Amino acid sequence: MGRRLGTLILVAALVAVGVFAGSTVSQWWEVPGSTAAADAVGSVVQPRERVRVEVLNGGGRAGLARDATEALRDDGFDVVFFGNARESRGDSSVVLDRIGRPDFARSVADALGIRNVRSEPDSNLYLDVSVVLGAGWDLPPAARAAAAGDAPPWWDVRRFLPREDSVMPVPPLGPGETMADPGRQGDR
Repeated sequence: MGRRLGTLILVAALVAVGVFAGSTVSQWWEVPGSTAAADAVGSVVQPRERVRVEVLNGGGRAGLARDATEALRDDGFDVVFFGNARESRGDSSVVLDRIGRPDFARSVADALGIRNVRSEPDSNLYLDVSVVLGAGWDLPPAARAAAAGDAPPWWDVRRFLPREDSVMPVPPLGPGETMADPGRQGDR
């Protein structure tokens, strides 16, 4: 009985190790037909090189830069910064080539559904492409469908981070109360 139990435990352990190893190794190989399925959904061609992108909200609508950042990251782009633009763009959006590689800018523009692409190289920026979103920009239909229909994968850390609209507001200060600035040490 003991020998049989030992053999059973050994077989179960080998199967578990095999499943774990197969799962790990399968992440490095492309499943046949997976690119055809992704193309059918409307996904953008993945960049073959690292494309560093900044996304700026120039439209004044809350959440534009965050939505574009998530769409670009889901398509394999490296968004190194997102935030608000210094100037408002109105309704129009533009993708700016910053290093003289218009193919990078075009692939970002295609991913976001933006037609306006310009080349404005700037060697002072440590990025390849800048995106300035206007108030009229919205997620492309394929990205919107993917965002609405698919839950984030179990390993995606972004699902645990609070979105801008879910952050609790800071209560107003009462009479005589002040807030301390952690950057200033002399006020204590």
